[in-house]
Amino acid sequence: MSDVNPLQMLQTPGAGGETPLEELQGSFDPTYLAGFFGTGLTQYIFWMIVCVILTLVVVLVGGKRLTLIPTDKFANMVDYGYDAIRRNMGENAIGEGYEKHMPLIATMFFFILISNFVGLIPGFKTPTGTLSVTWALSTVSFFYFNWQGIKARGGWGYIKSIAPSGLPKVMVPVIWFFELISLMLRWLTLAVRLYGNMFAGHMVLGIFALMTSVFIQGMIMSGNVLFGLPPIAWMLFLIAMYALECLVAFLQAYVFAILTSVYIGGAISTH
Repeated sequence: MSDVNPLQMLQTPGAGGETPLEELQGSFDPTYLAGFFGTGLTQYIFWMIVCVILTLVVVLVGGKRLTLIPTDKFANMVDYGYDAIRRNMGENAIGEGYEKHMPLIATMFFFILISNFVGLIPGFKTPTGTLSVTWALSTVSFFYFNWQGIKARGGWGYIKSIAPSGLPKVMVPVIWFFELISLMLRWLTLAVRLYGNMFAGHMVLGIFALMTSVFIQGMIMSGNVLFGLPPIAWMLFLIAMYALECLVAFLQAYVFAILTSVYIGGAISTH
């Protein structure tokens, strides 16, 4: 067995007729846990429900434990997170009247944050790793900030506000058209940015974990201790990427929530 080549093992179909890389890629595809006729509960929807429940538990338990004198570490952590959201995304990004928008912003932030971190647990799936969930979040954000703009300015007033004020009349239709395209692209970019970052990060983690496993198998099958050296490097890369993905998980939740806040602030602003 000394001629075992770990790289060839990556190209060798397994019992299911797929190579390890194909099996890794297929593990990210939605699969139905229950359902019929092409509809039902996929693993991503299942984990979305789990993350919704976790979000409710975190918020309700954290709020229930709040006291005038801080004593509970968990409640303090939730309160600190909410206070940071209120200051950075409410006061700074939305401005006057931000309070009524905070339930949506805080819920989005905590749900996306919990979803992203749940996906980092081996064997679990992140709901934000599928485009359907991020599209749903983006749709809520898009319709919410546009509706708030219509409420604040009136329907025709909001439509006119898409183009900046003070432009020469001849330029208004052209600028309005391009600004409308930019407005519609927010719907797309909110969804794709979150999905792309989470999917790519988990795919990279999967590849590093797969390479580590393949080289360890090669060492065991061949009896060649030299095959034990590459897994060390792959494992170090895996640890580094895992730490980076933890940072990305937080940043993507923050970016989605802060952009939603900025869009709300821009929609309702009268300046």
